[in-house]
Amino acid sequence: MHNLDLIFTITAALTASLALGFAALKLRLPPIVGYLFAGLLVGPHTPGFVANREIAEQLAEIGVILLMFGVGLHFHVDDLIAVRRIAVPGAVGQIAAATGLGAVCAHAFGWDWPAALVFGVALSVASTVVLTRVLSENGDLQTHAGRIAIGWLVVEDLFTVFVLVALPAVLSPGGNPWTAIGLTTLRIGALGAILLLAGSRVIPAFLGAVSRTRSSELFTLSVLVLALGIAFGSAELFGASMALGAFLAGMVVGKSEFSYRAAAEALPMRDAFAVLFFVSVGMLFEPAQLLESPGRVLATLAVVMVVKPLAAVVLVLVLGYGPMVATRVALALSQIGEFSFLLAAMGTQIGVLPAEANGILVIVAILSIAVNPLLYRLAPRLEGYLMYGSLGRWFAPRQTPAPAPAAEGIRHAIVVGYGLVGHAVTELLEQSGMTVTIVDRNIDTVRALERERRTAIYGDASRGEILEAAGVQRASALIVTPPASDEAREMMRAARSRNPQLLILVRSAFASQAEGLLAAGADEVISGEVEVANRMLAELAERAVVKPA
Repeated sequence: MHNLDLIFTITAALTASLALGFAALKLRLPPIVGYLFAGLLVGPHTPGFVANREIAEQLAEIGVILLMFGVGLHFHVDDLIAVRRIAVPGAVGQIAAATGLGAVCAHAFGWDWPAALVFGVALSVASTVVLTRVLSENGDLQTHAGRIAIGWLVVEDLFTVFVLVALPAVLSPGGNPWTAIGLTTLRIGALGAILLLAGSRVIPAFLGAVSRTRSSELFTLSVLVLALGIAFGSAELFGASMALGAFLAGMVVGKSEFSYRAAAEALPMRDAFAVLFFVSVGMLFEPAQLLESPGRVLATLAVVMVVKPLAAVVLVLVLGYGPMVATRVALALSQIGEFSFLLAAMGTQIGVLPAEANGILVIVAILSIAVNPLLYRLAPRLEGYLMYGSLGRWFAPRQTPAPAPAAEGIRHAIVVGYGLVGHAVTELLEQSGMTVTIVDRNIDTVRALERERRTAIYGDASRGEILEAAGVQRASALIVTPPASDEAREMMRAARSRNPQLLILVRSAFASQAEGLLAAGADEVISGEVEVANRMLAELAERAVVKPA
């Protein structure tokens, strides 16, 4: 019989993740908590089926590559520059505070200082997945506090990427740490220069050639080959981590017109492999360890959920921002996740961290991720205490950024497809004073529209990510100009779920399609058959061939 460890491991891990992730959502917890418990369920420390840990870790490595590719894909330097005055010093200060106190705690556990410092760094970085989910669920993702939190997180991510690359060189026996840091910086610089300068021409040209084939499968394969191939090449040719190569590859694709389609069509695979990453981490968890060293777990949890948010609050207030920004940024960052696991895995791999550290981090991650969404809901009460309580007089805000003025009277429409119908509709909408975003699957059409200084997005509008990029949440109308298909039904469902008040107009080739399209969410269906018949009747009536009804 063939060795089926790979199939068994994938099936067991994904099945357990599905069941426990669903249960976590029902309990209003992030699904990551369920994935971690799924790892415990299929791991060696619980009875029953035991998945192959080595296979799970290799599959998890693919998840890490795709995860970092996604981070790079959505990373925009402009977003960081806009909040640099608070995000950079705030993140650096918080990292220093959490790393220092985390290292002191770890040294008190009896670990040597190199292990303590790696452990402290692992406690200082928050989870991208959890932070963006919490902000989104509470409607804060696009607020000033949300943008600061994202910028803060970007600084942490960049710091983590550098540590992941430099850590093996710095802690290698017999080496000079400063030389190692210098060589690491040079390697990162060379890799970054090649990818960001040469890659910014080669990669978009390659994706452009693939996109002209109109094959979704080839485009998806192309993005995966870029992410995995560049990650592997970075490790083999530059001695850098595969995570860094994937991050830089994502940045290159993210700067091109293919970014939205890459996110919509290729990165869903990231989610499946990222689940396996959390499962592989959960397999490390030993329940007995929680009973054996509760003091160490509580001390670590205090660093993550007390020291980190307090440091963030003080830093934000000292930098002159108000209580609302301080509390929301602090609470959003009071957890650890995937980057902490990456750092711990690297520390264990090079023989610095003891195995016990992974168990403690897993327990603390589960607890902090589970509590974080609930804790974030207390932000308004904490804001009031900082504003009107005894601390308010010490930290009066020196600058409170004014909210962006609402664009009154400005209406926004999304036009899908830019053929003859799409062109005519767009012209009419623009003449009426509406702003229009055009979504088209032809890259040459999108480039031509951009040369005309029109807002155009390349991608499949049936994907929710593409609709969000087009601004469906704030749009007043969605006009689907190609003849309706199954993709149009998915498009309408995705659009309606994101904007219930949206006016949706759909073109159909046949009148028989109208009922199904209306059921899928269309407000009005314009049928080619009906319109042709009406036009013919009008022409006949005008020429007195028939009498109008």
